[in-house]
Amino acid sequence: MNFDKHQLRIFYKELRAALSDEELEEKSLQIANRVKSFLSQRNELVHFHLFFPIPKQREINTYPIKDFLEAKGDFIYTSLVEPDTLQMKTLFLKPKTGFQLDKWGIPVPKDFELASNEPIQVVFVPLLAFDKSGHRIGFGKGYYDVFLNTLDPEVLKIGLSFFPPELSIPSESHDISLDYCITPENMITF
Repeated sequence: MNFDKHQLRIFYKELRAALSDEELEEKSLQIANRVKSFLSQRNELVHFHLFFPIPKQREINTYPIKDFLEAKGDFIYTSLVEPDTLQMKTLFLKPKTGFQLDKWGIPVPKDFELASNEPIQVVFVPLLAFDKSGHRIGFGKGYYDVFLNTLDPEVLKIGLSFFPPELSIPSESHDISLDYCITPENMITF
């Protein structure tokens, strides 16, 4: 495809909307299993930043990844967007915490502590599309680009996607590329 970012966003939102609930859960579990396989060879990684799915956006169900990391005794972080800014606060999740949806439908943990970004070793990055070079397209608000810029460059950036990569997508100088992307079928290294 040779679309601009806006067209790609529309296209991939429509592809997601076309997934049945069963397909969404099946693909999410396949992705979670690939995450488990990837991490089984990397025991040194214990601090993970994880996004949680916004139901109306038909995002990947990351709760099985959370449950896996929690069972291993790893440290899990997520973010909370500060209203009126592009900043995201980092939250350390307390074990077994529940979630509630905020007014935008974003899952927010009920039991957390504000935390530093410093310990984070891996960020699981939400996206709509990505390409064979590790460029990605999100929802266009720029929250993750701003957040990723605050992290040590050595932090692994792992995209999670229902769909295979595009050949190429437009990128800008401020865009942060992925190190890996996990789809239901593959683990792609950039």
